[in-house]
Amino acid sequence: MIDPVQNPRSLSRRTMLRSLMVAAAVVPLAACAKEDSLTKQANSGDGKNYIAGDGAVQEYALDQRTDPVDIKTETYHGTKVDTAAWQGQPVVLNFWYAACAPCRIEAPDLKKLADEFKGKVHFLGVNVRDEAEAAKAFERTFNLPYESVQDTSGDIQLAMTKYVPLQAVPSTLVLDRKGRVRARVIGAVEPGTLKALINTAMTEEL
Repeated sequence: MIDPVQNPRSLSRRTMLRSLMVAAAVVPLAACAKEDSLTKQANSGDGKNYIAGDGAVQEYALDQRTDPVDIKTETYHGTKVDTAAWQGQPVVLNFWYAACAPCRIEAPDLKKLADEFKGKVHFLGVNVRDEAEAAKAFERTFNLPYESVQDTSGDIQLAMTKYVPLQAVPSTLVLDRKGRVRARVIGAVEPGTLKALINTAMTEEL
C-alpha cells in the first residue's frame, strides 16, 4: 500500500524533492530520438528513474503543433477514454507512477487545479509503470478527482516522444482545444505555471 506523504507543505518543495529523490527506486531511463538537453539528462545513465526536473516549460506556437493527440483506452476504473471526444476543451495529461518522488510532490497541486477547473478542462493521468492496485492506492492517498490510464506498454509515451523523452517522469502536457500539444512541463509542475498554461489554452484564438 502507498504511504501518504506526511505534511506535504511542512517543508519547502526543494527540500522535499531532495530528500524524496534519495529514497526513489533506481530504474534506468530509456532512450529518446530527439537529443535535446532534457533527453541527454534522461539518457545520462546516472541511475535516476526520473529527470531531476526544474519544471522546464516549452510552449508551441500554432504552426508548431502537430495532429491532435489520439488516446482511446480505459482507465484503471474501467471508464472509457477517447481524447477526440474532449475537443472543445483543453486537456492536461500528467505522466506519473506511484514511487516517483516528484510525482508525489506535485499530486496535491494537480488535485487543486483539477478541482478548480472542473467542467472546463479535462485532466487525465498516464501511469507508466504501475498495475491497478498501486495506481488506485496513489489516487486514494492524494484524493485525486481525475482518473488515470495504464501505459506500462509504453504506447502512449512512444506517441509523445516529440514532446517528452521516454520515461521522463513526471511530465505534463497541455493540449489546446483542438487536442494538439500546446505546452509541456518536464519535472514536478509548479501550480502557478500550470494554471497560466491552462488559462491560455482556454482563451487563445485557434
